[in-house]
Amino acid sequence: MARENEVAYASAISLLDLYGKRALSPVEVTRFLLDRLDTLQPRINAFCIVDREGALAAARESEGRWQRGEPFGRLDGVPVTIKDLLLMRGFPTLRGSCLVDPDQDSSEDAPATARLREAGAVILGKTTTPEFGWKALGDSPLTGITRNPWDLSRTPGGSSAGAAAACAAGIGPLHIGSDGAGSIRIPSAFSGVFGLKPTFGRVPAYPPSPMGLLSHVGPIARTVADAALMLTVLSGPDDRDPYALPPVDSEYLDGLEGGVRGWRIAYSPTLGYAKVDPEIAASAADAARRFEALGAVVEEVEAIFASPREALLTLWAAGAAKLLAAFPADRKLLIDPGLVATAAEGERISAVDYLGADLVRTSLGEQMAAFHRKYDLLLTPMMPVAALPVGQDLNDPTTERRWIDWSPFSYPFNMTRQPAASIPCGLTRTGLPIGLQIVGPLYADDRVLRAARAFETTQPEMRPPLG
Repeated sequence: MARENEVAYASAISLLDLYGKRALSPVEVTRFLLDRLDTLQPRINAFCIVDREGALAAARESEGRWQRGEPFGRLDGVPVTIKDLLLMRGFPTLRGSCLVDPDQDSSEDAPATARLREAGAVILGKTTTPEFGWKALGDSPLTGITRNPWDLSRTPGGSSAGAAAACAAGIGPLHIGSDGAGSIRIPSAFSGVFGLKPTFGRVPAYPPSPMGLLSHVGPIARTVADAALMLTVLSGPDDRDPYALPPVDSEYLDGLEGGVRGWRIAYSPTLGYAKVDPEIAASAADAARRFEALGAVVEEVEAIFASPREALLTLWAAGAAKLLAAFPADRKLLIDPGLVATAAEGERISAVDYLGADLVRTSLGEQMAAFHRKYDLLLTPMMPVAALPVGQDLNDPTTERRWIDWSPFSYPFNMTRQPAASIPCGLTRTGLPIGLQIVGPLYADDRVLRAARAFETTQPEMRPPLG
């Protein structure tokens, strides 16, 4: 069992080291993880597609390269997964929906998938998502309920539900997620793993999301270094995305161990408008104090901007309406009712109202740019509550109307396009993970990763009680 856990929870960086020493082979690791997937899938339901044949074929090719002393790429033989909102050659992208035709053209990889293949990664399969990634929970009409490895009665969060659950459960070290209003960071917080929403455009995306400039693609991993390694791979150029940023010359592992001494960091416990569970508030505040012990100057702040909730809802509902407009109205009974209701609201939004919401988004970006002239980073709790019970859309129905009402810290930083990460910072008394959010200025992905790595050195490794 010790050997099995060593492989299950091995980092990508340690696997590469073991391959180089011939202490472990890509085929051995891939077979083990596929067996683990088979064992755990009935319990957590993290995968909608498993490419057993393709994964083993890629692992055998990788093994041959390592045996010849000729590995290629940065991830040769490392197992990865793809969220089922991203294209993966040879398999349909069903997006958690019964509406999507499985008999579709599947000849193309998304940019992130293509970069992983080029780096030699072994793709295990595709992970579950709520329908079209519209909400922060882990269920869909197509794949049913995805469960949290820390407590099977709880959601892992969404929309990168299967990615976070598989990562926490030790089914591969590297996972691709996407984040339109928190969909990497929310499940990372609920599932006790590290997730990074990079600066918008840092990871090229294709086809474009109906949520427009809100949606980012990025890594979910168990260690910051693995996420940094993965981001270097994912940020490679792809001319299919007109919003993609120019590639960076350095690697995100460079300078990762540099620490935060002398940095000026703001900590906001509520952003001026969020209601936070006292147990989570205490854990996040303690995490912020740890940055002081690491040598940073930490200053508590409250309100930075007014809640952009209404503007986000306008942008989100309009995107949902555009999304469902492609499908016949008589098939709405097959769709998640919450998504149908959101799209109906979107159909009533005028162009003037949409542009007004987009101006709020722009203004929010201006405010945060000014904020970061004073502060290197912003810290907040990632989630104000622990993982919700499965089948429950609201944490407190008496005060909440939408899922974003229990995720007030996530969506503002989609609107601003900034890099933001969730890193584990403790457990509740009932054993559910708590996350800390680290937000950096636009384009400062390396700064967020460096701060996350510094904090990671102060934390014990977290593994769920799942086998």
